[in-house]
Amino acid sequence: MGNVIEIEGLRKEYRRLRRPPTVAIAGLDLAVPEGGVFGFLGPNGSGKTTTIRCMLGLVRATSGTTSVLGQPTPAALRSVLPQVGAIVETPALFPTMTGQENLRLLGAIDRIGPSRVADVLEVVGLTDRAGEKVGKYSLGMRQRLGLAAALLKDPALLVLDEPANGLDPAGIREIRELLVKLGAEGRTVFVSSHLLAEVEQTCDRVAILDRGRCILEGRVEDVLARSARPSVLVGLDDLDAGARLLAADGLAVEQADSLLRVAIDRGEAARVTKLLADHGHYVTELRPESVSLEDLFLTVTAHSNEAI
Repeated sequence: MGNVIEIEGLRKEYRRLRRPPTVAIAGLDLAVPEGGVFGFLGPNGSGKTTTIRCMLGLVRATSGTTSVLGQPTPAALRSVLPQVGAIVETPALFPTMTGQENLRLLGAIDRIGPSRVADVLEVVGLTDRAGEKVGKYSLGMRQRLGLAAALLKDPALLVLDEPANGLDPAGIREIRELLVKLGAEGRTVFVSSHLLAEVEQTCDRVAILDRGRCILEGRVEDVLARSARPSVLVGLDDLDAGARLLAADGLAVEQADSLLRVAIDRGEAARVTKLLADHGHYVTELRPESVSLEDLFLTVTAHSNEAI
């Protein structure tokens, strides 16, 4: 499987009069394989949008190289863009025109006919609302119409910058389901986001960006497995007594809300239950501790900031 996006040593500085330059991207390396949904994560100001702009030739990089679909950008953008659909920040739409009219106008630029417009409206679930003016659309509907516009050319690669930004929970769910569907069709969906819980449910692979550098990358399950703590969470009636007993047996234990976190491999959990039961403490809950993408993100970005 080849890479649809390759970035090597990318650096972008914004120079300011009589002041040191602002570094938006600080030597970024990234490879995005073909197919599925790739999450490009980072807090606001981490360089996500600037990376996308450099990749699509919207701004010129200070140094480094980018390629899209095997072609160097921005040099080969003219041959690449027909295979790329993109939304960078807020979709540009005419509010006084209907959703269908907006798409037909955009399609006319690339000689795309009405049948394709009807197809993408169906894909994003807007067929029944296509005749309404965009000014009356909810934010979620406008985001879906923007996705429809990005799909007009039937692209191999979709590049979406914060597609769920500002949406309510229902709108976020709509976008999540649509991205999963598009990735399952064989397209590559490259989506930047700071909504970590959504990314965990949507993406196959992730890269975490902080201060313009990639600090972690891989398949979501692999990244979480590498970072998982060898610990179990234990529930029982008397937490203090249970903690003293486990600590006396040489186990590292701490209270985590209404549970005890015991530093032990999940395969040795029986040791915990037997020890507690032998002393009259009966377990009401026992489960391995899992690490969420949000937990991991907060940990690795904190370490990254300490190192700078």
